[in-house]
Amino acid sequence: MGSGTTLPQWTSEPCIMGIDEAGRGPVLGPMVYGCLYCAHSYEKTLSSLNFADSKTLKEEKREELFENLKTDESIGWAVDIIDPRELSTKMLKKNKINLNEISHDSAIGLVTKVLNMGVLLTEVYVDTVGDTEKYRSKLSERFPGINFVVAKKADSLYPVVSGASIAAKVTRDRALREWVFDETAGDLHKNFGSGYPGDPVTTAWLQNHKHSVFGFPSLVRFSWGTCTPYFKDIAEVLWESMDDDGSSNSNGKRQLKLSTFGVTTSKKKIEEIESSGKGRCKFFLARKFEQVTHF
Repeated sequence: MGSGTTLPQWTSEPCIMGIDEAGRGPVLGPMVYGCLYCAHSYEKTLSSLNFADSKTLKEEKREELFENLKTDESIGWAVDIIDPRELSTKMLKKNKINLNEISHDSAIGLVTKVLNMGVLLTEVYVDTVGDTEKYRSKLSERFPGINFVVAKKADSLYPVVSGASIAAKVTRDRALREWVFDETAGDLHKNFGSGYPGDPVTTAWLQNHKHSVFGFPSLVRFSWGTCTPYFKDIAEVLWESMDDDGSSNSNGKRQLKLSTFGVTTSKKKIEEIESSGKGRCKFFLARKFEQVTHF
């Protein structure tokens, strides 16, 4: 029961939930939070379904167990897929949001979602992120009617968390397999290995897919420290203020043209794009803004 509109009768009974994530450490792809919930009376049966920490299972077994839980009418589940661009943007913006906070917000969002569906949650098991007691207190203050159990390695201790771990891991794996690049460069490929910083296949992919102006494809979490060494050869952009006569400011530097780095577009092509509106930012297209050269 991933997103059904009609709730089964058991959801009005006291229910338990498990929450876990997949993809916290990789430099590539989304981070996925998953939850699994069921009636408290179904807990013993849940223990017999062979759910385990997804990291200890082979891919084929994870896929099999995920398909089983999807068809089990006594189980509900949901996932929250956090795009790599969202992760990096939050971690690098002026008011930074660190990975622990992002993780907490995702878990809170899943609990809120299931409660809003009308499920009677009374107990939630969570794999810890950061300080265990602080995390438990944070969740308990937000949802005072629920008993929270926050523990390290919860995915190997509680079957309901193991099931959530499987839902999260399989969802992430599928997202990577089915990833469609927003970028249109012809040499993009998905032979990027595991996506973890220590994987030589992943680091080789990063090296071959960096651009001196545009950085990395949207698959990459560019805020990760793994990416820092690749930025040493990146183009420096200087946002200079211009005087009334069009000259540069006192620092004497002028911003380099994109053509310096091999980005070229003919004047005729630029005019065609501007007149047709193609390639323009969605913000301007949605508001029907037009370029004005004469006032």
